[in-house]
Amino acid sequence: MSPIRPARLKPGVTPEALERLAPRPLPAPGGAVKTGGDDASHGGDRIVRGAALIFWDPGRPGRKRDTIDTDQITPSTDCVSESLEALDARWKEGAFRHLMPDFRRRVGAGETFLIAGDRFAIGSSREMSPAGLKAVAEETGREMVIVCGRDMGDIFRRNALNLGLHVVQSPEAVEDARDGDTFTFEVAGRALANVTQGKTYRPLPLTEVEEGIRRSGGIFEVGRREFAAATRAVPRVELPDAAAARRMTLTEQIVWAHRVDRDAEVKPGTTLRVYADLLPASDGTAPFAIHTFNQITGGATIDPRQAAIASDHFVFTGDAGDDRQTAISRQFAAAHGIGAPHYAAPGDGIFHFYFPEQGLIVPGGFYPGADSHSRAYGAYGAVGIGVGSTTLGFGWSTGYVYVSLAKQRRVAFAGRLQPWVTGKDIVLELLRRWGSAQACGMSVEFVDAAAQLPMTFRNTIANMMAEGEAQNGIFARDAITDAWYRERGIGLPYPPLISGADARFERDERLELTDVVPMIAKPFSPGNAFPAAEVARERITFDKALIGSCTNGSYDDLLGAALVVRAAARAGLTNVARGVAFVVFPGSGMVRRQIERPEPRLDGVSIADAFRSIGGVIRQSWCGPCFGQGEDALQCGQRAITSFNRNWQNRMGLGGEGYLASPSVVAASALAGYMAPPSELGLEWSAERFGV
Repeated sequence: MSPIRPARLKPGVTPEALERLAPRPLPAPGGAVKTGGDDASHGGDRIVRGAALIFWDPGRPGRKRDTIDTDQITPSTDCVSESLEALDARWKEGAFRHLMPDFRRRVGAGETFLIAGDRFAIGSSREMSPAGLKAVAEETGREMVIVCGRDMGDIFRRNALNLGLHVVQSPEAVEDARDGDTFTFEVAGRALANVTQGKTYRPLPLTEVEEGIRRSGGIFEVGRREFAAATRAVPRVELPDAAAARRMTLTEQIVWAHRVDRDAEVKPGTTLRVYADLLPASDGTAPFAIHTFNQITGGATIDPRQAAIASDHFVFTGDAGDDRQTAISRQFAAAHGIGAPHYAAPGDGIFHFYFPEQGLIVPGGFYPGADSHSRAYGAYGAVGIGVGSTTLGFGWSTGYVYVSLAKQRRVAFAGRLQPWVTGKDIVLELLRRWGSAQACGMSVEFVDAAAQLPMTFRNTIANMMAEGEAQNGIFARDAITDAWYRERGIGLPYPPLISGADARFERDERLELTDVVPMIAKPFSPGNAFPAAEVARERITFDKALIGSCTNGSYDDLLGAALVVRAAARAGLTNVARGVAFVVFPGSGMVRRQIERPEPRLDGVSIADAFRSIGGVIRQSWCGPCFGQGEDALQCGQRAITSFNRNWQNRMGLGGEGYLASPSVVAASALAGYMAPPSELGLEWSAERFGV
C-alpha cells in the first residue's frame, strides 16, 4: 500500500549513470549563501572564537531576551529572493533590522557568539533567518555560534543543522554571559567555554543522526551521498499490525508506516527518515528549496518528488522584487512540468487551504511543508509539520525527510460548546492556559469524543499549533472527516487510524469546552488572550478589521461572520464604524468564488454582498496582510483586530498592533467600532441562526 510515487528520471538519465556520476555541487552562485561543504564540516579539533553579542531584555534588567521569533530575526520585507544567483543578499541586510540595527557591524567586529534566552527562533519556517545569520559572519571570514536557553524553535534548529550553522542550547552559559566575554566553541565535540569567566559547558546533546548530519557538513552533503540510492528505492507505506499499533499514538503510527528504514525504532527522541506524501512550499520558501534540489540532484536528473508550490506570499504587492521572487517558482514548475493542482498560481489559494481542497492532503498521510502552518493538515487526520526550505529541497531530491520525533501529548475536549464559541476561541484559550512554556515542542493529539467540532474549527486549532510551538497537532479521522471528503468527491487511500489503547502520552490534558467563551488575544502573543466580553469594557478602537488567512478563511468561517452582519443589519447596524476598514481574504480562489453565490441562510444574499453591504471589501486569496505585506498591512501606530494566527511584534506591519479573534468577533467589532463579541450588539445566540 503506497500512493507515493518512486523517483522519475529525466529522459536519457539512467540509474547506473547516477551511481557513476554521484552529483556534484553546481558552480557556487555569485553572492549566494554558502551551504555545507568544508567550511561547515566537522573540521577536526577546530576551535571557533569570538566575543559575546547579547540580546538583553529591556523590560527585565539583567535578563537575556526570551522569545525572539524569526519575524524579528528576518522581517518579512527582507525575506525576498530575487534570483537564485543572489539568494541571501536581502537576508543579510535584514538580519535583526529592527531589534538590533547595528547587528551586522557588531558581528563584523568580532561579536560572533549570539547569546539569547529561552524559546529562541520560534515561529516561521523562514530559512532566511539561519542562512542570513551565517552569511553575515562569513562575509568577514568569521563563523557564528548561536547560544540560547531552553526550547529553541524546532524548525530553526533543524535549518541550522542543515546549513552548518553552529547552534548550542545551554541555559547555564546564557545565564552566566556578560557583555565583553570571550567564548570558544570546539566544533568536533561541541564543547562551549566562556574564556573570560573560566567556565566550560556541555550543550544539550543532538541525536545520533543529527550529529551525523552536522559532521557531514549539512543536508547538502547528506543529500548528495544518499541521492542515487533514493532514486532506486520504491517507497513503502505499511501500517503497523494491531499489536504494534496498540502501543503507539496516532502520530507515531503514521510515522511508523512511512519509515524509510523499516527496522528503525519509532519513539520520542529518535531521528528517522520518513517518506512524504506531499512536499509543499510557497513562493516565499520555494527559491531556497529549488537551490537545494539543484545542488543535490544536479538540476536535471529527476523530476522533483512529491513537489507542490503555491504562489501565496509575495503576490499582489506590485513590487518588482516580489514579482521576480514569484517568477522563480513559476519557472521551476514550468521546467519540470508541475501543473495544477500541484502548482497554484497567484489567487488560487493559500496552500494550507488549497492543497486539502484539491485532495492532495488525506488522512493518514505525512506532510512536511515549508511553512510553519503546515501543521494545519492535522485537522484532516494527517501528520503535518513545518520544515525549512533545505529540508524540503532534500525531500524533493530523495522523497523523504529527516524527522526527530517529539514527545507525545494529548488534549481531550469535554463538555459542550458555548454560544459564539469557535475553533479560534478554543485554541486561544488553550494557548492562554499553556502560558509561556506552550506545548514544549511536543506532538499534540486532540480528542473530539463528542464529535462537535466541524472541520473549520479543527483546521484553526491544528493550524495554530505553530503558535503553540508543537511539532504537530492532529485529530483522528472520524465521521466528520469522512463527510468532508465525501462532499468533495475525494477518495481516501489509507484506512482510519486511532491511537492505541496502550499508547504513552507525556501529558494528558482535558479542556472543558463549557468553560470556553469568545476570546480576543492582545499584542504581542496569541496566548495573551482574554474573554472578549471583558475586552469590550475597555472600548479598544482600531483602524482595520481583517478576516481570512489560512487559519480562518474557509466558506464556513466567512459564513459565520456574514450571519452576524445580517443579524446586526436587521437590528439597525448597517455600516462598519466610522474610520474602520473592513477587509476579507478568502482562504482560496474556490472559496472566493463560492462566497459570491446566493446563500440560503442569508435570505439568498451572498456572503460577499453581505460584507459589501456594510462597507466591506473582498480581496484576493493570499497571505500578505498576515505578515505585513501589501496595501492592507499595518502602518506604524495602526491597530487591527483580525482572524489571523500570529500577532507578534511587527508581524502585521512595522509598528502596528494586531489583535486576534474569531471571524464572528471581528465582524461584530467592525460594526461596534471597538473590540467586542456579537453579544455586545444585542444579538442573542441561536444555534439554528448562527451555528455553522
